[in-house]
Amino acid sequence: MALFKLQVSLPDRPGSLGALASAIGFAGGDIRGLVVKGAEEGKGFDDITVAIPGSDPTDLLNILGSIGGVEVLSINALDE
Repeated sequence: MALFKLQVSLPDRPGSLGALASAIGFAGGDIRGLVVKGAEEGKGFDDITVAIPGSDPTDLLNILGSIGGVEVLSINALDE
């Protein structure tokens, strides 16, 4: 599995983080770390460390992009 650190923004409302976590699981990912960075102007900002099968995060990014209001601000590969 490959590790990636994602910086994401999502709607600051109940259930948004749960939907994001479910989507990561649907993509075969495993959340290894989560830091809630804060919220402003109706958006929450989080750093999420995710392990995914293989080394290509394209499927994960496509699934996360299909969630309304979720934006991946950056993604960086990490050494495991």
